[in-house]
Amino acid sequence: MIPEHVTIIMDGNGRWAKQQGMQRLFGHRAGADSVRACCEYAVEKGIRYLSLFAFSEENWSRPKDEIDGLMELMIKSVIEEEPVFMKNNIRFRVIGDLSKVPSRVCEHIRECEEHTMNNTGLTLIIFLSYSGKWDIVQAVNRYAADREKGMVPPVCTADIFSGYLSTAGIPDPDLMIRTSGEQRLSNYLLWQCAYTEFYFTDVLWPDFRKEHLQNAVSEYEKRERRYGKTTEQLNK
Repeated sequence: MIPEHVTIIMDGNGRWAKQQGMQRLFGHRAGADSVRACCEYAVEKGIRYLSLFAFSEENWSRPKDEIDGLMELMIKSVIEEEPVFMKNNIRFRVIGDLSKVPSRVCEHIRECEEHTMNNTGLTLIIFLSYSGKWDIVQAVNRYAADREKGMVPPVCTADIFSGYLSTAGIPDPDLMIRTSGEQRLSNYLLWQCAYTEFYFTDVLWPDFRKEHLQNAVSEYEKRERRYGKTTEQLNK
């Protein structure tokens, strides 16, 4: 069965650039081709949500020239890809703590989100300036504020709490892919990936193409998702 939501930790841009004898930003630019390839595959296969971990909250500690280059790359990508989103009925969303993101970048993001909001095909989600711990903390604070106002029940359930996360209304990932051989979550979607299937590959992100995504999806389709139940219970 095709996963409804595939999420990818796009890792290895810097190592790929180093192998080419280039600066890290060269790897980030090359990774844009991988994003296009994955979007094309998702549209072709009917995957409803494709989310990409583009920039973590911790990445703000990187060298200023790399951060500035990444922000400019985000603007360039949004401008260039919007016509493609419209042509292919793709809805574009960005999730994260955008209070730290330059206003120019936010402006282009908001415009693209508004222009594509009525598209009904693939939803492409970019996680920008995001961390799983930040997401949980902001959800706790929002819930606490609403509880003080008497707007929510005094006892919080998992379903209620999920509604306060930045991903409210988006199904949890069925499949999480991480490239470049690393095998950790890196503070990404800590709540949402509780029952996600993980797939790790040594392929560096700029080299990741449709066939690599197909391999991950094929592996996912072989797995039995039991959610804590036995096989016998699932087959009843």
